Amino acid sequence: MTTSPSDPLVLVDGSSYLYRAFHALPPLTNSRGEPTGAVYGVANMLRKLHNDSGARHMAVVFDAKGKTFRDTLFEQYKANRPPMPDDLRRQVEPLLELVEAMGFPVLVVAGVEADDVIGTLATQAAFQGMPVLISTGDKDMAQLVNERTTLVNTMTGTVLDRDGVISKFGVAPERIVDLLALMGDSSDNIPGIPKVGPKTAAKWLTEFGSLDEVVAHADTIPGKVGESLRQYLDQLPLAHELATIRTDLKLDVQPADLTVRTVDPSRLRECLADLEFHRWIEQLAPPQPTDPAHRSEADAARRPMHYEIVLEAAALDRWVERLERAVLFAFDTETTSLNYMVAELVGVSFSVEPDTAAYVPLAHDYAGAPVQLDREVVLKRLRPLLEDPERAKLGQNLKYDMSVLARYQINLQGVRFDTMLESYVLDSTRPGHDMDSLAMKFLGHRTIHYEDVAGKGAHQIGFAQVPIEQAGPYAAEDADITLRLHQTLWPRLQETPSLLRLFEEIEMPLVPVLSRIERAGVLVDCEMLRRHSGELAQRLAALEREVYESAGETFNLGSPKQLQEVLFSKMGLPVLQKTPGGQPSTAEPVLQELALDYPLPRLILEYRGLSKLKSTYTDRLPEQVNPGTGRVHTSYHQAVAATGRLSSSDPNLQNIPVRTAEGRRIRQAFVAPAGLRIVAADYSQIELRIMAHLSRDSGLLSAFAAGADIHRATASEVFGVPPAQVSDDQRRSAKAINFGLIYGMSAFGLARQLGIDRGAAQQYVDRYFARYPQVKEFMDLTREQARTLGYVETLFGRRLYLPEIRSRNQQRQRAAERTAINAPMQGTAADIIKRAMIRVDRWLQECRIPARMVMQVHDELVFEVPEDQVEPTIAGVRQHMAEAAQLLVPLVVDIGVGDNWDEAH
Repeated sequence: MTTSPSDPLVLVDGSSYLYRAFHALPPLTNSRGEPTGAVYGVANMLRKLHNDSGARHMAVVFDAKGKTFRDTLFEQYKANRPPMPDDLRRQVEPLLELVEAMGFPVLVVAGVEADDVIGTLATQAAFQGMPVLISTGDKDMAQLVNERTTLVNTMTGTVLDRDGVISKFGVAPERIVDLLALMGDSSDNIPGIPKVGPKTAAKWLTEFGSLDEVVAHADTIPGKVGESLRQYLDQLPLAHELATIRTDLKLDVQPADLTVRTVDPSRLRECLADLEFHRWIEQLAPPQPTDPAHRSEADAARRPMHYEIVLEAAALDRWVERLERAVLFAFDTETTSLNYMVAELVGVSFSVEPDTAAYVPLAHDYAGAPVQLDREVVLKRLRPLLEDPERAKLGQNLKYDMSVLARYQINLQGVRFDTMLESYVLDSTRPGHDMDSLAMKFLGHRTIHYEDVAGKGAHQIGFAQVPIEQAGPYAAEDADITLRLHQTLWPRLQETPSLLRLFEEIEMPLVPVLSRIERAGVLVDCEMLRRHSGELAQRLAALEREVYESAGETFNLGSPKQLQEVLFSKMGLPVLQKTPGGQPSTAEPVLQELALDYPLPRLILEYRGLSKLKSTYTDRLPEQVNPGTGRVHTSYHQAVAATGRLSSSDPNLQNIPVRTAEGRRIRQAFVAPAGLRIVAADYSQIELRIMAHLSRDSGLLSAFAAGADIHRATASEVFGVPPAQVSDDQRRSAKAINFGLIYGMSAFGLARQLGIDRGAAQQYVDRYFARYPQVKEFMDLTREQARTLGYVETLFGRRLYLPEIRSRNQQRQRAAERTAINAPMQGTAADIIKRAMIRVDRWLQECRIPARMVMQVHDELVFEVPEDQVEPTIAGVRQHMAEAAQLLVPLVVDIGVGDNWDEAH
């Protein structure tokens, strides 16, 4: 079984929860007269949050006793707050004990506030690529919101992303600290500007852009409020510092360490009994599906589990007979690695009916491990079942198991169902298609996690070292839960015929195709990459010298803080955005805008780009070569992108630049072995062709039918000149319009891209729609259908849900409308390339041409082909790709041949 590459981190503002529960709920006491109402409320909110999110990484953060650094900065900080009520203070320790017993990590850090701990962890997690959800009722936390971090208020259910912050406060997250500094905070006794409330503060920040600019224009602000501003200007720096949540604490834990633990039933029951929460004992104690003798009483009363560990040949024979009689059985492997090319089989598990499963350990290796059945003997016994195409199998991410079994010369067939893909097809926009998340969402069941049996961090052991008595329930549960999930998800799929067809005709047939591509891998020229890496190192060193010369000093280019000081403090460049901590931002979009006018940001961007290429590809790719095959083997992910597109990792082949010389040099290192050639087949302008088909616009249909250069044809229509007289600039503008509109780009966005004023861009858009009126009709109809149905569909029935399409927040609604326009085209393109892969793979196997598919990148398929088979391969690939969908315009496939990927592209 595999896990999600990026689980979300949920951070709970425990102190906020505590006060809200205390004031919102009626006072409760136990028989000893001890207050318990706040404990009850917080525990209930935490349970709901965890059930809703299914989070595997979570922490509950509380304020520590004593003063913080803010008290040192300002003695009157929070001086107006009354002391904590005695009835609340008495509940703090019992609450901390209960939260720990519920399995949630608890953090209390002296000298800082809970906000600062949350801010630091959120920033670290977002930097590491983890989505972050902060549960709080504190408005100050809005400053932490960014593209990976959102806020949720558990009591109200309100979720705040960037647009939500703007809607609620009138300013973006990076301006929240400025807002708080201007208006002050009476609850924290932060001094602001008297007479300045949230509306005035937001108005000024909108008008002037930042607090610094408000200060700079203080003399221009009229009236009493302007006088107040000028009178109290000297208070703003302190107010700003007090309101800024720290994101740079040195903590003893990292985001990945904050794992929700397996509950100790006896400890939890003891806490609940002491608080006298008798009705919660069964509800809160999570199930521990182990051997009946070791299960909790609550779980035993709820669902009896019949999990067997198979150590004897007779028991294996009995299970094989059950599998032979079964109409369908769930199957899972346990291995030594998530890398399918090196993973060794440690055991296998099966399930044929709910709550019943078996685990067959094969290679557990630790002191005192019991004698296990011989792996070769077991696999020989199972091979007829596993290779029988008529015997239906079920799994969770079965592509991985298929690839692992292939290492043992077992060709897994009869793969009919995959619960990961069932969930994905039902709703691709919902995150979390891993088994643990699905079990929590659809079964209300918290599974045994890998960390529960193998430990975590530096102390984690391999599965072969996990004692069999612990490994057995974990592995058997995988098969059991997979079967139970299928019984829940499959009826839902059957209710929608279009989704059922998508699952049966595209997603499931693609599984073995992807497994073959992954195992084939692709040859890379490591020596070429090392030379390229050396050249990049020289270029980076030269760039570093240029940066220092331009800056007038040396500094750490990888340090945002030092870069901030150079760009904004020393050189005085304009501050375009600020970080959640109130510091000038050095993010890439900011540097790109600054680079238009200043040389240093341009050099920094070039340095960052080359450094990323070096670290991600020229340095990393040779390290990722499998020593047994001499090739790199990526992993393709079917259940990640909402549109249906495939993604890849280790290495990520989708993000290798194609438009830059350095990116093309990396593609040159993907080479053909001796006697073979690289053939690359790419759909030409597929999304524009899909737009022509879906909109049925006569102008677009005619242009594509005639084989015209669509961008030149559009330029001719929009600018009113004959095609032969279209200039390069006009064609470039038309290309921006063609692609921009299908991605929902506004006239404002087009103006920025083309470097023209908004009025001229609007004229281009108006002319485009005048020449292609049915495109406009299609877009309007799609928006209306999305608002009515709540989703849009691809040509093949894939649904993309748009929950924000009916939002009262106009920014969210417009973003959803843009997605509604683009998603059917991008999703249809994804469906078409998947259909093409299935058709081409089948054709290659049937015609027995010794060519093989080695990569899929966006709308492109890449093959290794014997030199004497290039022409028939090209003909067959072109035919099957062109016939992957029947559109009103031809699907044109561009095919190239070369000794490397760049030559063939």
